[in-house]
Amino acid sequence: MFKKILFQLHWFFGITAGLVLALMGVTGALYSFEGEIMRALNPDTLRVQVRESGVLPPAELVPKLEAAAGKTVSGLWVDPRGDSAARVFFTPPAGERRGPMRYFDPYSGELLGEPTGQQFFELMLQLHRFLAMGETGKQITAASTLALLFFCLSGLYLRWPRQAGNWRAWLTLDWARKGRSFNWDLHAVAGTWCLLFYLLAAVTGLYWSYDWYREGLNKLLADAPAGEQRGKPGERRGEGRQGGRGMPAPSGPPLVVDYAAVWQSIQTAAGPQMTAYNLRLPPVGGQPATVFYLLADAEHPRALNQIQLDPASGQVARHERYADKSFKAQLLTSVYALHVGEYFGLPGRILMLLASAAMPLFAITGWLLYLDRRRKKRAIRAARGDVRSDGEGWLIGFASQSGLAEQLAWQAAGQLQAAGQPVQVRPLAKLDAQGLRQAHKALFVVSTFGDGESPDSARGFERQLLGRELGLGHLSYAVLALGDRQYQDFCGFARRLHDWLGRQGASSLFAPVEVDSGDAAALDAWQRQLGQLSGVALQVPAERPFAAWRLLGRACLNPGSAGAPTYLLRLQAPAGADWQAGDLLEVLPRNRAELGARDYSIASLPADGALELIVRQERHADGRLGLGSGWLTREAGLGDELLARVRRNSAFHAPEDDRPLLLIGNGSGLAGLRALLKARIAAGQSRNWLLFGERNAAHDFYCRDELQGWLADGSLARLDLAFSRDQAQKRYVQDDLRQAAAELCNWVADGAAIYVCGSLEGMAAGVDQVLRKVLGDVAVQQLTEEGRYRRDVY
Repeated sequence: MFKKILFQLHWFFGITAGLVLALMGVTGALYSFEGEIMRALNPDTLRVQVRESGVLPPAELVPKLEAAAGKTVSGLWVDPRGDSAARVFFTPPAGERRGPMRYFDPYSGELLGEPTGQQFFELMLQLHRFLAMGETGKQITAASTLALLFFCLSGLYLRWPRQAGNWRAWLTLDWARKGRSFNWDLHAVAGTWCLLFYLLAAVTGLYWSYDWYREGLNKLLADAPAGEQRGKPGERRGEGRQGGRGMPAPSGPPLVVDYAAVWQSIQTAAGPQMTAYNLRLPPVGGQPATVFYLLADAEHPRALNQIQLDPASGQVARHERYADKSFKAQLLTSVYALHVGEYFGLPGRILMLLASAAMPLFAITGWLLYLDRRRKKRAIRAARGDVRSDGEGWLIGFASQSGLAEQLAWQAAGQLQAAGQPVQVRPLAKLDAQGLRQAHKALFVVSTFGDGESPDSARGFERQLLGRELGLGHLSYAVLALGDRQYQDFCGFARRLHDWLGRQGASSLFAPVEVDSGDAAALDAWQRQLGQLSGVALQVPAERPFAAWRLLGRACLNPGSAGAPTYLLRLQAPAGADWQAGDLLEVLPRNRAELGARDYSIASLPADGALELIVRQERHADGRLGLGSGWLTREAGLGDELLARVRRNSAFHAPEDDRPLLLIGNGSGLAGLRALLKARIAAGQSRNWLLFGERNAAHDFYCRDELQGWLADGSLARLDLAFSRDQAQKRYVQDDLRQAAAELCNWVADGAAIYVCGSLEGMAAGVDQVLRKVLGDVAVQQLTEEGRYRRDVY
């Protein structure tokens, strides 16, 4: 529950603060190399001629600058190490926080022209700090910075891999993924690459966002008491600027400055290793001047030392050396250097630049993931069409194992509703005695599973109702029965239902329509009967037509295996084709006239770019290849077109919530489980446990790299493998499940759903026996009725 709430908060804040952070990231990246870009754009303005006489002292510079500009100097920033222009700050006008700034030649005191690009970078800074919206923008960026801190911590928790020590699980991007799966992988992996940079940017950026945060950081890190801290360490010109209007005019005696004495004190205190200085004068007399200076051996460009002195006499009142501070106080002084990465030198600046520039990536992928979730929810609603369940009129009950019965039930409901008949559609698992007593007209669309069994979801209905006496003399009904004539008890469950309804006094509107493996003639007969019941000739076809799918690829998954060859097939979908995890693909091996359709569990998602199947090559007793598997694995050539269609199988769709999911299968049954895993991983749901069985690990470990990769990055919480021929005593998935009985009980108690895909005989039956032994018959029955125990077996 905590993880679900955290995920909801993560995406909610992501689609709100994400756009602001994207803008802050881009503008921060653009501003990060402002100095270098400005010098490159303005070689004649920001580069000066180096003279052997050296730069002029403040006593000579200030008079020249004030005479040239007609303004009073309030500060100087001079770096005499090379050919860079210096900066002069003039006293701000009344009501302004900061005055104008000009570049000048420190060797001559000459004012230089306005450089190209300066207004652009000022705009970038305003957007980065305030969204160019003043105080309102500051509050938005501050809140977004807090959100960035939350994204880093919550994202780390949400994607924590099971094998946390495996660096590949953290940092490797799977370029083979497509669509939503690739977007999620890119979001998570790129987020891991940028995590430390974003954490650093957030915890330092908050320093300029909130007074309470800055004061707390000062108390935590400063060597001196917080009350003695002056200014904001590391702040550059303009970083604290918020518009500045409405500032009260300073009061006090006129400022008197002895620049010669001040310069002498600076040189004496700093020593010959000083390479740059920043002199800041107070607005009025009686207040100290502040000097920040840098030494040649400074650890980074913001490792500034600070002097406070009397501007009238030059007497030093306070001298703080960066090297004398504790490590935590050095960090406090280096807040800006940490924020932009220059604390770690040029590599740090470049990496912070790249991380900042990548910020829009997370807003884009986050939105794509959000929109995909919305689209899938709409698709689920659209699957039911416009059918309105009115609670009166026709009751349409269905029991489906592979999804065809449910599809036909909703189709019949839509047809009756189009004819003006009110309908209500309910799975038999949710139909009780009262519901039957209240109905006067009913259609039952039910499939028979295997040799006469009811579908898993209808077992509770059969157990609870078919042995009772209800008295349904008021009910008129019809039955559409789906089955397979290769089984002796063909349509056995539908026949038992029909007979029981007759014994309760209900009257059959017409003889049950029995459909053998989707027989089109039988389905047409059902359509005609429905038309007669509604009084309207219904023209809607019972099934969507088969379409052409192109075979793109075929790879053997188990070369050298002692078992039958198994292939991974990739099919190019026709336009408009769509499916979701759990659905089936019906394939006509050659053409409709010759051969019946064969059903295969789909092993991929539409986002993967192709529909994938895992098909084992079957052979008859006489050595002939199976009709469907032979066609797909050998006879069809690459590039050939196949006739196929997707069949919705909602009985095997993934849970709509993020409950734990236990997936059990063997052989080619991995196909359906693989698609379910892909869907869960794409949705950011990692509480997945897979038990898979085959012959030998050396040859039959299908999709080995993919499964192990999911286990490593935490997409799979647990992977149990049972290779039956790798030891003297054969071991199967049901044996692994039995050994993990305690964990099984814990998962079920935590709300887990259990999905089984593969062979009915042996594996599925054995798993069912273990579940009933460990959990009890009553619990298994309850899981089935709740839709938490589902099977796609054959």
